[in-house]
Amino acid sequence: QGVQVPGLGTFAVAEERFQGKEEVYVVRRPVFHLEIDDFFVHDLASSTEIIPANAKIKPLNYGWVSRATSFPQQVVENCVLETILLYSFQLRSGQRLAFVFKDIGVLSCTDDTLCLRFYSECVTGLESKAGWIALLRT
Repeated sequence: QGVQVPGLGTFAVAEERFQGKEEVYVVRRPVFHLEIDDFFVHDLASSTEIIPANAKIKPLNYGWVSRATSFPQQVVENCVLETILLYSFQLRSGQRLAFVFKDIGVLSCTDDTLCLRFYSECVTGLESKAGWIALLRT
């Protein structure tokens, strides 16, 4: 239900209950908790999404990424680490570039607040029954 990317943060799925007019909806929506070192983001705020206590969080599976991309695992690990460090240094130096996660969303800085804005397809892909509620809550 979740993956932790060392030096960046944790992606997970949260479930919430909402009372509709005639039924209770259980909505699944993506959440992201930023875990970049304070040294890099000392002057920035970030969203306070809380990862559910019952979420099963696993570390990023570099072996799976290696097989999916045909790059050696060490190359994948180094690429992820260097990309996160580069983005962190850009934040530290005042550059507010967007960081795009394919099929997931965009991590961007607006008004000195880092926030991951999920693509609507990512949100609705998790929830088939009450996608509109999930979109509103994400």
